[in-house]
Order: sequence, then structure tokens, then C-alpha cells
Amino acid sequence: MAATQPLMNTYARQPVAFTHGDGAWLYDTDGRRYLDCLAGIAVNTLGHNHPKLVAALREQVARIIHSSNLFEVPLQTELGAKLVELSGMTNVFFCSTGLEANEAALKIARKYGHERGIALPEIVVYERAFHGRSIATLSATGNEKVQKGFEPLVEGFVRVPLNDVAALERVAAERPNVVAVFLEAIQGEGGIQPARAEYLQAVRRLCDQRGWLMMVDEVQCGTGRTGRWFAHQWAGVVPDVMPLAKGLASGVPIGAVVARGAAAEVFQPGNHGTTFGGNPLAMRAGLVTIATMQEDGLLDNASRLGQLIMSAIERGLAGMPGFVEVRGQGLMIGVELDRPCGVLVKRALDAGLVLNVTADRVVRLLPPLIFGVEHAEQLVGTLVPLIRRFLEEDRAKAA
Repeated sequence: MAATQPLMNTYARQPVAFTHGDGAWLYDTDGRRYLDCLAGIAVNTLGHNHPKLVAALREQVARIIHSSNLFEVPLQTELGAKLVELSGMTNVFFCSTGLEANEAALKIARKYGHERGIALPEIVVYERAFHGRSIATLSATGNEKVQKGFEPLVEGFVRVPLNDVAALERVAAERPNVVAVFLEAIQGEGGIQPARAEYLQAVRRLCDQRGWLMMVDEVQCGTGRTGRWFAHQWAGVVPDVMPLAKGLASGVPIGAVVARGAAAEVFQPGNHGTTFGGNPLAMRAGLVTIATMQEDGLLDNASRLGQLIMSAIERGLAGMPGFVEVRGQGLMIGVELDRPCGVLVKRALDAGLVLNVTADRVVRLLPPLIFGVEHAEQLVGTLVPLIRRFLEEDRAKAA
């Protein structure tokens, strides 16, 4: 009798199991090596088996892993101070995931509205956005496919298209209960769709005029991935609320909400909490991640290699029927085709590349920030022929 699969059927997994990694490389159960161009979906900032991270975590595990937020956690204060310094904001709440960070941001916005006498506060959210899979963050997400079957969704969200200032201004004129705008600086699951700098600047101005909170979800695009500590910094703005997670601790589960001004004062004891959030192990991982990024110049590395990769892909696919564009910032890159291309995930694995496809038609590249020129060249040298062959096969079938 066949063994029963004990796991819930929540993932369409690829038929590969990784046993260990080293730097930008992953190794499977058969000993085969793969170039990691996904970094655990923007999580493994320092790649795999980084000596500074490994040493720090070993030491921390031998000291204390968890004590709970009923007591002082000095490493929280230390990492919080670092995030305040890097962001230009003032206060931090730590949790364990991006979903939790976004959920906390939504609670801040609602309580902020109630404190201003708005009984039914509304939050502006975006088409193609992704903020998580809890009922509230799922409701804020702009993807009917992942929402289907979980209705009724949470009310209180007003949806607009990204980079459309006029649409946001119409909301301002017509919806007096709006209290916040909630957007990703670069939509990740939505297909690597950047919010333009001038749009982020317009959002900041409108929020200032209306007394709204500007809440920028940096869960995937933050922590140096784009070549700045936070992607919104390319636009020269400072949000009121900024959720973080993924790459902040290089693989140890972590989430954070950084805030300033009135938003930083909304939560009081009893309003919000977490069991695992801010535990000493995660805090130590966050501190080592940031310190290593600074010591090794990984922000500049992300900018430089991202431009190299995007330019090389553009040259390799220019004029190819079916290629739409390559876009992104730093080491957050999307290659859009004009047709669904999910088959490329398995083909890339067979060729020794780990990547994924998002929004059906966008090959998503999120390499660890320790990527080198040799890794970038191997990525492009493998991926471009794979995409060209895929498009040529489709054209031959249609002929």
C-alpha cells in the first residue's frame, strides 16, 4: 500500500529537493548543482552558508532563541535602531512574516482612522497587488484567482490602477473615508511592476494634503534588493508605514513594520502583539545581514549586477517575436513575454537554474545579493537561449 502524503496540497512543487547550498549555489538530493536566481523568493540575501551568518546564528542558538515579548529583548532595540537609521523613520514593530507585517499596517491605518472620527475607514489598494494570504491581506491583494473561494472578503478597500495619478485624485474627491494608501514600491507577484518615481512623489503629496498615511509594502523589494535600502528611496520620499520581511534576516523568519509620525503612535499595549516576533535569533540574523551588506558593499553590487543582467537580456532577446520587455531595479528583475511561460521553470531547473514565473508571463529573477559577475554571465548565458527556444517552438507550432 502506497504511503499517504502527509502534507496538505497547497503547493504545485517542482520535483527537486535541495539538501544544502553554498554562496549562490544549491545542491539537490542527487548532488546536482543549480545557480540560485530566486533566493527563496527574495529571502536569502547573503546566499547560502554565509560564514558570518552561520557563525552568528550558532552563537545565538547557544545563548537564547526565544524569551517572548513579555520581557525586554535587547537585540530588538538594536535592530530597530538600525532600521530607523536606514529609513529615516522613528519606530519599529517586529513580527515573523511579511503577511503579519502587512496585517499590522492595515490595523494601524484602521485605528488611525477611528482616532480621527472615521467610523468606516477605507484604504486605497492596487490592481495586481499582493500583500499576503490572511483574509485581510488577501482582500487588499489585487488578484481574483487567489481570492476565489475565500469570500466574503474584508470590506474597506478602494482599488485603483498603479501609476495613475488621476485615478487616485478621483478617489480623494469622492471617498471621504479614505485614511491611507497602501502600495508596493515594486509589485513582485504582480509581474515586477515598479511604481514610477513621479507616482510615488504624487502619492506622498496627496497623503500630506489629505492627512492620509502613505504605506509602502517593501516586503519583497526592500532590504537592499534594488540597490537602495528600500525601493521607495529611489523616488526621494519617506512613507509613514513600511512593512518589511523576506530578505531582512537572510532566511530566518522575520517581519517588521517601520513607522513615523502619528502612525508610529497608534499602537498601545494591548492593541497588537506576537508570540514569535522579535525573537533573539531573528534579531541577530537581521543585524548580521545588515552589517554584512554594509561591509561588503552589497547595495552597489545589486545595482551594478542588475544593470548588467538586464542589459544583457535585452540585447539577447531584442527583436525576438514574443519578447515584451525586461524591467526592474537592481536584483529584482522581470522578463515579460507575450504569452504564458510557466514551462520555463522546469526547463530552467533542467538547465541548472532556479527561477520562477509570476503573473503567468513574467520570468522573475531574485538572486542573492552576493551574486558575482560570473554568476550573472552564467544566468544570462543559460536563460536567454531557453527563452529564445521556447518562443521559437511556439512560433513553429503556430505556423
